Amino acid sequence: MVPFLEKEGIMELGFIIVIFLIGFIGSFISGMLGIGGSIIKYPMLLYIPPLFGLAAFSAHEVSGISAVQVFFATIGGVWAYRKGGYLNKSLIVYMGVSILIGSFIGGYGSKLMSEEGINLIYGILALAAAIMMFVPKKGVDDIPLDQVTFNKWLAAGLSLIVGIGAGIVGAAGAFLLVPIMLVVLKIPTRMTIASSLAITFISSVGSTIGKITTGQVDYGPAAVMVVASLIASPLGAMAGKKVNTKLLQVILALLILGTAIKIWMDIL
Repeated sequence: MVPFLEKEGIMELGFIIVIFLIGFIGSFISGMLGIGGSIIKYPMLLYIPPLFGLAAFSAHEVSGISAVQVFFATIGGVWAYRKGGYLNKSLIVYMGVSILIGSFIGGYGSKLMSEEGINLIYGILALAAAIMMFVPKKGVDDIPLDQVTFNKWLAAGLSLIVGIGAGIVGAAGAFLLVPIMLVVLKIPTRMTIASSLAITFISSVGSTIGKITTGQVDYGPAAVMVVASLIASPLGAMAGKKVNTKLLQVILALLILGTAIKIWMDIL
């Protein structure tokens, strides 16, 4: 584990500031786009601290910190979306229960994997999500929120698979759930964003328990990230309500694509 309270002199303050800013930026974007934020914070935690001469996290530590942080970031996002009919309760229950089971399996089993294996799983998930985000989504936002329907068992099955992979990397899987909900299940963008935050919260319970029980969480940096998340996630959610849905889809697509490219460059 990175010795959080053993950084030398002013480096300790610098370390806290860098981790806080990573958490704040990632959580703002996650609240705005309906993702837990690991798609952003995983590479940021992995690559940014060493750029400032700070101690580097291992892939196991990054996935553990991400799991805990996502748990709190999604609480703030869901709270901001609680009004307006954006939360589809049926969708949340079917996908939430399935992804909870999958994320616990993945989070617990990740202790048996190598760091290269964890990064490979992350790269595969990010690539799949990026491809789906560029599939045309015509008419999805023309459906009235009170008339949305979906295949419940397809939703449950897909979220179980996502949960297992996401639990391995300490993510909650929203960066893959969002394109699935938009492209496969045909859920309107704003309902997708709000409901995915709730599903991601449920998912993060499983992956967080899995990481904590296997000793993969560095609590100092995780605490800094949590504080940043509770501040930034509701602010991002409020911003997301005002941004054009097409623009939200483009931002998320580019974000996921950029991350996928970076991860695969390092793997290869």
